[in-house]
Amino acid sequence: MNPARHPTDTIAAVATATGRGGIGVVRVSGSRAADVALGVLGRLPPARTASFLKFLAADGAVLDHGIALWFAAPASYTGEDVLELHGHGGSAVLQAVLARCFELGARPARPGEFTERAFLNDRIDLAQAEAVADLIDASTSSAARAAMRSLDGEFSRHVHQLEDALVNLRLFVEATLDFPEEDVEFIEQAGARHKLDEVMRAVGALRERARCGSVLRDGLTVVLAGAPNVGKSSLLNALSGEDRAIVTDIAGTTRDTLRELISIDGVPLHIIDTAGLRETTDPVEQAGIARTKRELDRAHAVVHLIDATTGFDAAARLIDEGLPDGLKRIRVFNKIDLTDDSPHSERAGDVVSLWLSAREGSGLDLLRATLLDCIGWHGGAEDALSARARHLHALDASIGRLDAARACIAGTVLQLDLFAEELRLAHRALGDITGEFTPDDLLGEIFSRFCIGK
Repeated sequence: MNPARHPTDTIAAVATATGRGGIGVVRVSGSRAADVALGVLGRLPPARTASFLKFLAADGAVLDHGIALWFAAPASYTGEDVLELHGHGGSAVLQAVLARCFELGARPARPGEFTERAFLNDRIDLAQAEAVADLIDASTSSAARAAMRSLDGEFSRHVHQLEDALVNLRLFVEATLDFPEEDVEFIEQAGARHKLDEVMRAVGALRERARCGSVLRDGLTVVLAGAPNVGKSSLLNALSGEDRAIVTDIAGTTRDTLRELISIDGVPLHIIDTAGLRETTDPVEQAGIARTKRELDRAHAVVHLIDATTGFDAAARLIDEGLPDGLKRIRVFNKIDLTDDSPHSERAGDVVSLWLSAREGSGLDLLRATLLDCIGWHGGAEDALSARARHLHALDASIGRLDAARACIAGTVLQLDLFAEELRLAHRALGDITGEFTPDDLLGEIFSRFCIGK
């Protein structure tokens, strides 16, 4: 680790959420944490033992009563001396205690700085550090469990196992480069192709677990689109289980986008109700339609609602043709309570059509299953690993380098020097996940998105 990265000053922050609560925590970390403890508590509490003490101002006045916890370095979250003051959760009292810590030599912590120090002091790696934020932000229990797996180091352990396998393969290659006349014999006796194939399968399997975790972490955006009065708002209400959107028989009731987060089998889906798509001279409705089109450009999938009583008519066809190319789509024929249809689905190429009634709730389970299938979710929450876009990019880069390495030894003419280089680059891509090769500017970007106090 770069020594210049290691800070020496002392930081402090309120570690609990903003607002009023029963308990509030002020956290202090750094070389002067013991001085802060002496100033606030009058003594240094025994390590890793809860002590009920008074929190004192500079003149000896009592700011609060609470629990003090002392963690001596390196056996702490950050790897530094850490003091935690657990008092009452009112904003005024917490700010008074925090101000006292600043008087004693601490400075305000930046967002994510405690976790950043844990990373810099080798208490956790970068994937685990990011899992801390993912656990805090988890919107479903499945996402929380995936984040906990990564925080416990499961993701990192798999990455390290892959790195070890690549190191062993690279050692064989580097040794053989000194004896080029034995190239073919090396490939056969060392089983290089077989070992490389095993690593590629393992990276692919880890990539799939990470993809599932990324879906659980970020969720997917699904836009409800269609002509006015086809039942988009009714469907949003039915999926969310609440009357979130106004439903009337008047076309153009929905003028703006309305977002609702729902969970299907633990997968968070951001469902967006939009203004009906049609030609209009109403400037407010035109603005709503423009927003609908912007949401479609950002969506992972679209549910194109169609009135089952009129079917896939010219107006529905015109809307369908105007949807962005490559966007996964589901055609939903709504209002089957007014027809003789029953809930069912049909597939034609990449487009799935299904029939339901948002008003009566019939066919909703079919839609939920179709949504998961449309986005490529086939289970996996039970072993998903919390991951971010940069992790997936690193795994994709590693897979690409391994493919290139495979090509170097695929034929009878071996290119062992290029083979060794591709293995090195695949190894480096994996190292980006845990932070072994992560530049400082990326670290700053990652930790700046954490909450203050964590």
